[in-house]
Amino acid sequence: MRKSLRRSAATAAVAAVLPLLALTTTPAQAAATADHAGMTWTVTGKGTDGTVHVSSDASTNAYNGDTPATATLSVLCLRVTGVPAPASVNPGFYDGWGAGTVAATPPVQGTTLTSRAVADDLCVQYYGTGWRMAEHHDGRYGPNLEYSGGWSFWAYGYVPEGVRFWTAIDGQPANPWS
Repeated sequence: MRKSLRRSAATAAVAAVLPLLALTTTPAQAAATADHAGMTWTVTGKGTDGTVHVSSDASTNAYNGDTPATATLSVLCLRVTGVPAPASVNPGFYDGWGAGTVAATPPVQGTTLTSRAVADDLCVQYYGTGWRMAEHHDGRYGPNLEYSGGWSFWAYGYVPEGVRFWTAIDGQPANPWS
């Protein structure tokens, strides 16, 4: 008899606490998952001087994203150092100069990219301080590279050809976290 009373009391206590837990659990405490299609870029050219052209292409959708967040791709990373454009690069609005170095992380599922900060942290984790996720408008052009272009840019570095990369875009709902 005592055993069943203790079990009833324990069951009642758990039943009383469960509604309180439901009220105090916030979305931030739950495991976040990105579920929006993200914009992706690819390599469209390489220079003999160690430069690489990363760019949108016919598959890129900079307005709504082109790749489901369930896809597993590398994050395109950029470290802006202010290095001047080499003679082989003539920066313009659509073919700007990234003023630094690009690299790609190991592939990650887009669902893990729950914010720009999370994506930036991946770049820092793999390459160190000063690295961040590359963004659609990172290409610079004009006198002293004072203007920001879009759709592609040149930078030093190595990223594999024939694959797509998660690339951020500001001001559009085309990121996995959008």
